[in-house]
Amino acid sequence: MGLIYLLDTNILSEPSRPQPSPSVMSQLQAHGHRVCTAAPVVHELQYGLARMPMGRRRDTLTLYLEQVLHQVLTIFPYDRAAALWHAEERARLSLQGHTPPFVDGQIAAIAAVNQLTLVTRNTSDFMDFADLKIENWFLSSENSV
Repeated sequence: MGLIYLLDTNILSEPSRPQPSPSVMSQLQAHGHRVCTAAPVVHELQYGLARMPMGRRRDTLTLYLEQVLHQVLTIFPYDRAAALWHAEERARLSLQGHTPPFVDGQIAAIAAVNQLTLVTRNTSDFMDFADLKIENWFLSSENSV
């Protein structure tokens, strides 16, 4: 079976936490061969690292990110199809008085145009986007959005 799940920043970074969510870890174990991420997620992770002070924690997280990106993930780009979808959704939402963060729109667009389910803890950040499948692995599977 091919790729199904696009991991948002909070899911991709969860295993690096001192006490990661057992639910997320279980889902990653079960679906690890079917996950990918998006270039804007890589940007968010690298940006967070670049802002950290030098030290052991930054070194540990840098190594974690390098391992994850090298071993595990396909990284989908923000391409023409995603940009067009994003522009249409951004216009639609703006007319309704909603202005989601630009990067969330990029991530949603990449998931939508590649028919992937976006996995995130922040489901409310993505709920207004049309035709976007969302799951929250911090919840049990029957509570997914």
